[in-house]
Amino acid sequence: MLLKSNASIFSNCETCTDKSCAVQMLSGDDLSLLSDNCHEVSFERGEIILLEGAWADHVVYLRSGLVKEYGKGDRHQEYILQVIKPHSYLGLHSIFSDNITHYSYMALNNVTVCYIKLPVFSTFIKENGRFGYEILSSVCNDSVRNYHRFIDQHQKKIFGKVADALLYFSCVIFNSPNFILPLSRKEIACMIGTSRESVSKQICGFESDKIIKVNGRCISILDMDKLKQISRVG
Repeated sequence: MLLKSNASIFSNCETCTDKSCAVQMLSGDDLSLLSDNCHEVSFERGEIILLEGAWADHVVYLRSGLVKEYGKGDRHQEYILQVIKPHSYLGLHSIFSDNITHYSYMALNNVTVCYIKLPVFSTFIKENGRFGYEILSSVCNDSVRNYHRFIDQHQKKIFGKVADALLYFSCVIFNSPNFILPLSRKEIACMIGTSRESVSKQICGFESDKIIKVNGRCISILDMDKLKQISRVG
């Protein structure tokens, strides 16, 4: 289900420099077919790309920007599964199950995505083993990473949870000790299962201990070894 109402741009997948590992496995004819069934759409921060409960009739490929994957609990309380980086597909687990989008996806900054018609994407999976292998690897790696993060989250105290969140942004999302938090304190709390006040208090504690430096949403990890140790003993 495409939520954006403004005009989309039809893509040339053959000349695209942001191909996924799976699309790199396609032949010239397949890339031409993909171009005919793919269109590019831009989103601004806070706009919804896919909505939980909608019918999944497209596969969505994230070309640029960061996206929040989240859902709503029984009391309509938000829980955040992960932040998704460019060159990833959104909601593949929905495509392979019941075609209902099970989570929502929101742009955290300016985002560009490609909507690919589901029948064409499914044909590539069925007829191109190397394409299918790359998609399966993507789904499995994503599931394993999130599984271990959720297990750690439930076993650790607040200082370990916040340390894990900072390491997640530093090592997984940005690959740098210096980064701008893509989530608010409240959103981080929704991601690690605690309160906004606890997150803010622990971040201030890490700053007082000279482990990190904070300037608004700008974070600099000053003592990576210490932060990793806190994560381990959690």
